Amino acid sequence: MDAQGRGRADNIDPADQWVLNPNTGEYELRLTPSAPQSSVPGPRRSDSGKTGGGGAARGRTAAPGGGSASSSPEETPEPEVPSPRRRRGAPPEEPAANRRGRRPVKKKSKAKKILLWTGGIMAFVLVGTAGAAYLYLEHLNDNITSVSDDGASTGGFSKDKAINLLVIGTDKRTGSGNEGYGDSGSVGHADTTILLHVSKDRTNATALSIPRDLIVDVPDCQTEQEDGSTKVIKGTDNVRFNTSLGQDDRTPSCTVRTVTELTGIQADNFMVADFNAVKTLTTAVGGVEVCLAKDIDDEDSHLKLSKGTHTIEGEQALAFVRTRHSVGFGGDLSRIELQQQFLSALMRKLKSNDTLTSPTKMIKLAEAGTKALTVDSQLDTIDKLKDLGLELGKLNVKNLTFTTVPVVDNPAEKVAATVVVNTSTAPTVFQMIKDDVSFTEVKEQAAASKNAAAAAAAARLKGTQSAASAVRVQVMNGGAPAGSAQETLNWLQNDEGVTKSENAGNAPAALSRTTLEYAPDQADQARKLAAIMGLPGTALKPGKSVENSQGLPTMTLTLGKDFKGAGVSLTAPTTVPDTVQKSTADKVECAK
Repeated sequence: MDAQGRGRADNIDPADQWVLNPNTGEYELRLTPSAPQSSVPGPRRSDSGKTGGGGAARGRTAAPGGGSASSSPEETPEPEVPSPRRRRGAPPEEPAANRRGRRPVKKKSKAKKILLWTGGIMAFVLVGTAGAAYLYLEHLNDNITSVSDDGASTGGFSKDKAINLLVIGTDKRTGSGNEGYGDSGSVGHADTTILLHVSKDRTNATALSIPRDLIVDVPDCQTEQEDGSTKVIKGTDNVRFNTSLGQDDRTPSCTVRTVTELTGIQADNFMVADFNAVKTLTTAVGGVEVCLAKDIDDEDSHLKLSKGTHTIEGEQALAFVRTRHSVGFGGDLSRIELQQQFLSALMRKLKSNDTLTSPTKMIKLAEAGTKALTVDSQLDTIDKLKDLGLELGKLNVKNLTFTTVPVVDNPAEKVAATVVVNTSTAPTVFQMIKDDVSFTEVKEQAAASKNAAAAAAAARLKGTQSAASAVRVQVMNGGAPAGSAQETLNWLQNDEGVTKSENAGNAPAALSRTTLEYAPDQADQARKLAAIMGLPGTALKPGKSVENSQGLPTMTLTLGKDFKGAGVSLTAPTTVPDTVQKSTADKVECAK
């Protein structure tokens, strides 16, 4: 037993004495009055002061505020004993000879403080995201590997906006024991990719899986080189999505650009992990419970499990998420569904009290997570990851929906090997994510408030409508592609009978969304134009009219950045098509 373990029962784990305070959301050290204070792992040191396995640095004990008190390496720390009270009026005692005076208690130092971090840092690494709280120390910064986003992302998430996080799992073999998985010579392709969208109000989230065999156009990608210079890697059309990473020295920023090209959604940040992430994270959490509807014996993935429920971790967990020949139709799409079921199970485990109340598990998760990930340069510190984790940790698993980009078999192939986007349903899925529309029914108060606002907007569309010939409107370009105002004017006049319309040029400022402003006595005209153009109630802005070129009162239609062309409806979808596969993280599903 070491010096700091004296006076403590052998079976007490020091980490288990850190208890979550539900009032503050932070961990506090709870000891009996006679017990010495336990230590917390500190930063790694040079050979002279190095600690092993995350133990405390030799000769240091953790101070209550997260600082430390020095002692000789041979000294045994003694429990502090309260000194006798000084009589009123007596002078302060001088320190005894050859003894230092007691140091004032230090406040939490940034270098040593304990950070409470919800597990969003691991967000979906390869197999999962966490909503649990993690105990973090500054030495974890040394574990983090970051690479440039090359300007492909938005520049980082914001606490007051929706979050789009791209998580990429590569098939690159690193570490021991991974020889049996993936392609032996792989440069690290985008084998498993998930775009995680977290709503602005944090009540819901959508995890969109992107099939590796989806045929896409990979755009040109400006990439920062090791020497600091930049290089433009030429894009290619009609190739598998997984080649957006690794192929031709492409970096994660190229995958980010490809996802933006595909979905119209720009990621705020990205995370990358390889095979080892699955093994280390599942081991750290103590295993994940999965369910099988049938026996699986897959020689390729080395997975052999009987029908029923199993708790898997490490090597077996990696085999589970890599298997595909023994589930569904035996292809990559079936494996995606298996991985989504696994992610749901991992989410439930990380949200459980078994994980939340165990500082030991949290420390292990923190170590495993920071070592397993490569993040973009906007997430290169524990503080930044902590902030992201706190946002992701607000999610309730019942409102996290897993879905996949809707696809169909590639019609150009006689033997189906790749897939292409299903143009009838995929645009709806993409648009719902862009519009921050939940894929599940959210009943929280914040959602109720949002629904009330939506109901008020929808009410503007209800009522009588004027004739098209009575609609008087001026059209302005407020961020739409050049020529959109004239294109819309021609369509309204020639195809829809809105003859009292005119082009008013460019708007004073660009708008993200198309708007129609009108006076109260023009509401019937506004409803008619909204019906013709497919404008949502949110686009209608009761206000005032302006005068047109004839001096007559007219409405103002400003085409925003969301404008898609004359005759294309701007009403956002609110429900997922029935043919789109989806599931929520709170439900237990058995792999078939």
